[in-house]
Amino acid sequence: MAEHPAHERPVTLIVVDDHPVVRDGLRGMFESAAGFQVLGEAADGTAGVELATRLDPDVVLMDLRMPGGGGVAAIAELSRRGARSRVLVLTTYDTDSDTLPAIEAGATGYLLKDAPREELFTAVRAAAQGRTVLSPAVASRLVSHVRAPAAPGSEGLSAREREVLELVAKGTSNRAIARELFISEATVKTHLTHVFGKLGAKDRAAAVALAYERGILG
Repeated sequence: MAEHPAHERPVTLIVVDDHPVVRDGLRGMFESAAGFQVLGEAADGTAGVELATRLDPDVVLMDLRMPGGGGVAAIAELSRRGARSRVLVLTTYDTDSDTLPAIEAGATGYLLKDAPREELFTAVRAAAQGRTVLSPAVASRLVSHVRAPAAPGSEGLSAREREVLELVAKGTSNRAIARELFISEATVKTHLTHVFGKLGAKDRAAAVALAYERGILG
């Protein structure tokens, strides 16, 4: 383990990823560098929330798609609990359906797993200071998303709400939606409640019909 100068407090972090090899690699990388201290690891978002609540790290390195509890739901739960820890997403996915919900949920930064180690070190230090960190690919996508005109009638729906609605339109059950998006069934119901309210729909069928009518779907 690298030694830290007595006058400098190391940046503390935990690693949340379902792949043991990834966790081992990240732990080894950070423990061999000066200025970092890895406090623990978790294999899914649910365990990550409990670990972050108990250990109070400066930064949570969070994967997104994990069996047993996805990253977006975990980020939202940490935000709901008022956690001090900053969440830096570290994933292989950079689609709008991944990046936007994570940032909307409260992630401080979003990096891809092919980032060079020095870029990752810099990002963790920046996240610990509360600064936003985005990989160039993700930043470009976000700028494009902000500049793109919204479809009529869809202004109020978040990317995740549209994603849930698309699956509802295919006849997917709440439980299957939860599995596909790696979120809890309760979170699916929350998204649907928001969709119903924003569209003025009384149920799933009405929401889908209104979404097609307004050009949100199809």
